[in-house]
Order: sequence, then structure tokens, then C-alpha cells
Amino acid sequence: MSKKQIFTLEYPVRCSPSILYEFLSTPAGLQEWFADKVDERDNVFSFSWNGTTDKAEVMESEEEKFIRFHWLHAPKEEYFEFRIEKSEVTNQTILVIKDFADKGDVKDQSQLWGYQVKDLFHRLGN
Repeated sequence: MSKKQIFTLEYPVRCSPSILYEFLSTPAGLQEWFADKVDERDNVFSFSWNGTTDKAEVMESEEEKFIRFHWLHAPKEEYFEFRIEKSEVTNQTILVIKDFADKGDVKDQSQLWGYQVKDLFHRLGN
């Protein structure tokens, strides 16, 4: 099996880092846009889509800055991360997503994130 590669996506977002962080780091926030149902227990999040559940543990996080998850079924070095950055030029808030995918799947995976982020922006009123 080929090793997956990391890819990074950036989305400018019109909202405060504190509000955005709530949508990225809490079960209620993630359930608004990322999965149909989200539960959390002992730092392990259960994400459900169409009756299928997948679990990810929080590897590390910093309030209003970033949260990094590791899928329990994935190799240890793989993760997905939501990072909140500020553009020094425009002072705009930027959502940076890092994820892993097989080389041939990066485009599809990026599109999927695009759809989900569009849903997030809709919830945020962007």
C-alpha cells in the first residue's frame, strides 16, 4: 500500500477566530458542517455519516489557533488538522486544513473538503 501524502487547503473566512474555533473543535460545532452526528468522550470524537461511524482522537490543540485529529484506523503519522491563521497583509482570518490522501485522490479529497467548508461558511453566514 502506498504511503499517503499530506496536502494543505486554505480558505479565507469572515468571522472571528473564537467563533470559528468552536465550529472546528466542539461536537456541536462539527455536527453543524462536518458530520451528521458528532460525539466526544475522553478526547475521542465519534463522527457519523449515513449510519457509518469513524473515530478520531485529538492529538493536540490550542484555543483559537488549531486542533489536530488522528483517525484511530489510520497510520500514526497521518492526521487532519484545522488551523486558524491571520493574514498579515489583509488581517483576514484564514482556515487552513491539512489532510492526507493517496496521490491520485488529493483532487477528490480537496473537492470534498471544499463542499464541507462551503457548508461551514453557510453556517457562519459567510
